[in-house]
Amino acid sequence: MEIVEKIYDVIVIGGGPGGLSAALYSSRADLDTLILDAGLPGGQLNNTEKIENYAGFSSISGSDLAQEMYKGALQFGAEYTFGPVDRVENTNEYKQVISGKKIYRSHAVIIATGSENKKLNVSGEEEFKGRGISYCAVCDAVFYRNKEVVVVGGGNSAVEEGSYLSQFADKVTLIHRRDQLKAQKILQDRAFANDKMEFIWDTEVEEIMGDSFVNELTLYNHPTGERSQFKTDGIFIYIGLVPNTRPFADLGILNEEGWIETDEQMRTSIEGIYAVGDVRQTALRQVATAVGDGSVAGNDVFNYIQSIKE
Repeated sequence: MEIVEKIYDVIVIGGGPGGLSAALYSSRADLDTLILDAGLPGGQLNNTEKIENYAGFSSISGSDLAQEMYKGALQFGAEYTFGPVDRVENTNEYKQVISGKKIYRSHAVIIATGSENKKLNVSGEEEFKGRGISYCAVCDAVFYRNKEVVVVGGGNSAVEEGSYLSQFADKVTLIHRRDQLKAQKILQDRAFANDKMEFIWDTEVEEIMGDSFVNELTLYNHPTGERSQFKTDGIFIYIGLVPNTRPFADLGILNEEGWIETDEQMRTSIEGIYAVGDVRQTALRQVATAVGDGSVAGNDVFNYIQSIKE
């Protein structure tokens, strides 16, 4: 195992909007900052064709916004290194970030590893991602104006997002594998009263099909054992999120569902360790909220570094 000689003030783990914003603020405060990321700069932005709900841009592709954020994050001297993180150790003197055969050391760590949507794991899901398959109604609903769409799921997110989609789409069909929703009653009542929403119970999606975009689903009904074809212009999948927090399990900063809980300054229960963006226990997961989190953490970490160096 190689110990990297340089000791950083801050290591930012993850290069999505939250991580890049945190690095921008910490490096602008003249802190030695390293961004350690296992993917493309910008994270899930690179999987989004078009963004129309981020202030400053009427419309911009996800990859273009990712590049702008990446350039901004490096303009004050932050370093960027590719590498997956295996674990983080909180020692008496430093935070140690183990990445492959290397150990990076710093006084503070900002975790910005985000989350992933649970997948249906059915044929066509990978093929049509971004081409009729979406995991974010707030991001993509406008592209389905006057179309007919499907929402998969039965919890709060599925029902809320289905209702949101109904403001744009002509019809929203919610498909749930059980015979009743899991969402809060008030959300259910609103959905059932929405004349644009229809429901298919006890049913799962077995296959997603199309040409250049999604146009048809194969459905399986559990009580009858029957399979059927269902025409649709798009499918929104809301069967849950999975936080990317496995490398931090030994730190004791995760809640029962694996999310990281923080205070308003993005501080975790361990001094010098912060969390921002989609990896946090938070009500809304958007580019704008991740950027806000990163800005707060990148600013507060300066105060922390000053306090330990006095």
